[in-house]
Amino acid sequence: MKILTSPKEAIEFRKTLKGSVGFVPTMGALHEGHLSLIKKAREENDFVIVSIFVNPTQFLPGEDFEKYPRKLEADFEICKRAGVDAVFTPTAKNMYSEDEILIKAPKVKGYILEGFFRPGHFDGVLQVVNKLFNIIRPTRAYFGKKDAQQLYLIKQMTKNFFFDIKIIEGETIREKDGLALSSRNIYLSKDERKRALSISKALKLAAKLSTKIKDTKKLKEEMEKILDVDKLDYIAFVDRDFNYIDKVIPNNTIILIAGYVGNTRLIDNIWI
Repeated sequence: MKILTSPKEAIEFRKTLKGSVGFVPTMGALHEGHLSLIKKAREENDFVIVSIFVNPTQFLPGEDFEKYPRKLEADFEICKRAGVDAVFTPTAKNMYSEDEILIKAPKVKGYILEGFFRPGHFDGVLQVVNKLFNIIRPTRAYFGKKDAQQLYLIKQMTKNFFFDIKIIEGETIREKDGLALSSRNIYLSKDERKRALSISKALKLAAKLSTKIKDTKKLKEEMEKILDVDKLDYIAFVDRDFNYIDKVIPNNTIILIAGYVGNTRLIDNIWI
């Protein structure tokens, strides 16, 4: 397995590959959710490249950039065992210059939900993914459905910028008790983790009730009854194109939650 530390090195390595390339961009601290994407990429491509880069431009002031979990050696071992051909680990210094040409998230769907509560976040996400796509030039790129709005916007960017890349969705991977896997789960105390389970329980309840109740306002009320979070940013109902809906549309609805348990902000969703 190759370790590539600069864009130039990664570009030169990519030139040597003859065949399809699956790409899994990550911020490291790899867990089973990432691994499911890597395995999918391994099954569907001749080569697999994983990037590990805690991207500073997608963190807002006061967020957890400095303390975001970094476990590079452990991540290398996970990638090696999963049959990854190369890991790309750039630095902010070799990915960014002082006076950059910027990419902006769309004015509407880039500034609702996560974009509203974290203004500028998606600018940073799209900026770095654009760079990574140009460096790696993958055949297929793999993203999890847990970050549903991010997935939607990356698909839009791929379409708008005419990238010849197929975006592959990966299902949200959960602990046995239902908690969605996230690198930030390590911040949770034992009690907080227990309360965090109310998020996935609320989503499952709404999915179950939606077979009879289509009104999203009523479903939201039922969800709020069992949610045990310290601060709720939103419960939202959208279609697959991230338009708000007031009635559940079978096979075209995503229910999303974002909120704080203790000081840890968690997001989750369910596609129905």
